[in-house]
Amino acid sequence: MKLPRNFFKPLALGAPTPLRELPIRLERMIHFVPPHIEKLRAKVPELIAEVDVILGNLEDAIPANAKQEARAGFIALAKANEFGATGLWTRINALNSPWVLDDVTEIVGAVGEKLDVIMLPKVEGPWDIHYLDQLLAQLEAKHSVKKPILIHAILETAEGVDNVADIAVASPRMHGVSLGPADLAASRAMKTTRVGGGHPQYRVLADATPGGEPRPAFQQDLWHYTLAKMVDACAAAGIKPFYGPFGDFNDQEACEAQFRNAFIMGCVGTWTLHPTQVPIAKRVFSPDPVEVAFAKKIIEAVPDGTGAAMIDGKMQDDATWKQAKVLINLARLVAAKDPQIGARYGL
Repeated sequence: MKLPRNFFKPLALGAPTPLRELPIRLERMIHFVPPHIEKLRAKVPELIAEVDVILGNLEDAIPANAKQEARAGFIALAKANEFGATGLWTRINALNSPWVLDDVTEIVGAVGEKLDVIMLPKVEGPWDIHYLDQLLAQLEAKHSVKKPILIHAILETAEGVDNVADIAVASPRMHGVSLGPADLAASRAMKTTRVGGGHPQYRVLADATPGGEPRPAFQQDLWHYTLAKMVDACAAAGIKPFYGPFGDFNDQEACEAQFRNAFIMGCVGTWTLHPTQVPIAKRVFSPDPVEVAFAKKIIEAVPDGTGAAMIDGKMQDDATWKQAKVLINLARLVAAKDPQIGARYGL
């Protein structure tokens, strides 16, 4: 067992000191870019102003014969652009793949100073994080990287869900966890081929009536338990929970409903796989101006967070003050990134 006093020590001589607090950044959407496609790489400069995180995807959806090209494409787009307040991430291949070692070594060697986060797929337990943690420290030391590269885990196996609390605290590099519903469905032998969202056959029926009238049916959320467990693990560890992909690009209404459920439950952002999903994520994961206005009333009525006050007929106390602070802080981040949205908050 690693002693607590050693938790925040670098794992290699010359590696940067691990962070004790996550950077405060707006991360409403992690926008996936397939870097082996040149015409999509060419859109990155305009995307930088539109999204909060640009992620070069090297794993699923990249053909096996394009893995090296995708890695080289990501390095090229990282070198060619300045990202400012927009995060630069990559999703590497799984640890049991033949490409992952080159993914990490080549990318850190070439653009480690620019890279904010490595997204690690199919994390099963803290041992996966420990391996990447040590490797990153060695590479940071070798290439004189000055800031630690963070790790973001994808929860997409039954074993990973079972171990999510341990994964969340496995390293000070832990940035957050995303739900990976497609691979998780396969791992659990769930009977769905959908990528995120509900299923029309996963439902409950209203009680039968004596007259035998048709019984209303209500579709349920396949991912509610897993998402709640993930959010709790992240909140307890002080890292960030994210919803993952929503695969039906044509059903924007269902996409928004799924994103909003995740936002309300505590997720700070989601993945966007298609340009049409970016405005949805921006809308959903930016707080409602009405909610922000009410939060401002709470802060003004209970400025030091103690005591109680009646506002619009509702009792507010230190618990709702904390909720109000969450909304106000998020609204300030949004206003800094998106002045047009921020103007609606009046902060």
